[in-house]
Amino acid sequence: MKERFSKLLLGEDMSGSGKGVCTALAISNAITNLCATIFGQLWRLEPLLPEKKAMWRREMDWLLCVSDHIVELVPTWQTFPDGTRLEIMTSRPRSDLYINLPALRKLDHMLLETLESFRDTEFWYVDQGICAPDCDGSASFRRPAHRRDEKWWLPVPRVPPGGLREATRRQLEHKRDAANQILKAAMAINSNALAEMDVPDSYHDSLPKNGRATLGDIIYRYITSEQFSPDCLLDCLDLSSEYQAVEIANRVEAAVYVWRRRGTAAKSAGTKSSWGMVKDMIMDTEKRGDLLAERAEGLLISLKQRFPGLTQTSLDMSKIQYNKDVGKSILESYSRVMESLASNIIARIDDLLYVDELSKQADQKLPSGVADDGKIACKNKKAAAMAAVPASGTTYVTPSFSPAQLSSPSKIGRALLVDRRAHHGRAAKRSALADHGGGPEVKGMLVTSPVFD
Repeated sequence: MKERFSKLLLGEDMSGSGKGVCTALAISNAITNLCATIFGQLWRLEPLLPEKKAMWRREMDWLLCVSDHIVELVPTWQTFPDGTRLEIMTSRPRSDLYINLPALRKLDHMLLETLESFRDTEFWYVDQGICAPDCDGSASFRRPAHRRDEKWWLPVPRVPPGGLREATRRQLEHKRDAANQILKAAMAINSNALAEMDVPDSYHDSLPKNGRATLGDIIYRYITSEQFSPDCLLDCLDLSSEYQAVEIANRVEAAVYVWRRRGTAAKSAGTKSSWGMVKDMIMDTEKRGDLLAERAEGLLISLKQRFPGLTQTSLDMSKIQYNKDVGKSILESYSRVMESLASNIIARIDDLLYVDELSKQADQKLPSGVADDGKIACKNKKAAAMAAVPASGTTYVTPSFSPAQLSSPSKIGRALLVDRRAHHGRAAKRSALADHGGGPEVKGMLVTSPVFD
């Protein structure tokens, strides 16, 4: 505990020269690093080790204890023994922390309970490349499945012959739905915390002078056309990779602030001039800037709705890096690690359900003939049931935070981000299913927008 608080007070600058990061960013980095230590290798659906669970709760209590002393003053009336009443200022917990912090603690507890429930399960995991013995004593390797992300280090989920029981499958689907609701709640708290953070001056200074330079000629021409449709514009853009989608989001978000700034400048110029023609020109410029800003905001919303797993934009990263409010930093970082944990649980359940579906379909395609001794060839059935897909089949990537990356404010970048791609990539699963047997699309598996490689 002494070491943790020493680093927080020093702003992660061990030289003590005062060149460390601010307190808000130091706490944010500490929560992020703690999440990486405890949940950075959540590759299996199994309870946390007792020592890890105790470490998580103990150190989170330490890091969150500062929120108990973040208060706001409100006027109240105090009655004295002689009957006189006097208005005084009393302190109470700040409203945003009072509402959201208990909610995040509850989400934290629910996710840990979800992991705790995976005891004595029907399924198990094996490391890729390790052979599994068949019922006749021989050994066979899992048939390799070529997936886009090729996360070879992730263990492979296995199910018994014939797949999981129906009751077990229903329980898994229920836990997945619960984790998905937790994910939505954490994302809402994170979005609100980011929206309330001030836009740093460095971001404003980095913006181009006009929207055309920000967006480029093609997007600018579409936005300024009379018949504008965000969905049609997104259909015309190349969004085949995550990098390109994030780049377009950054450009559109920057254009919004460029046009808003122009409208504000036009208003201030209008107060200084009384010339009628100049006023009309200023009003036209202001209206046009507001219209283009609204269109750009609509385009950004459509982009995020189409790809909800999009990583944080440059503006969000800039807000996190230059934020000075400790309370908002706690809410943002805590909700972000809850997003990470919930997304990981959803991804691992999706992998398991997918392998179970493959196993059942493989059993249905086995030859119906019976051997001379009246027994089905055990080896073939076992090998078919064991055909699995790597746990990396989901497009959600287990976060890999590096304390070294977080130790410097200039390297906050993607290390502070949580990859929210857990709800995309079912198209990859559909193609993998075709590779395994050419069967139809798996029932119950959602196929959504294009996959980010």
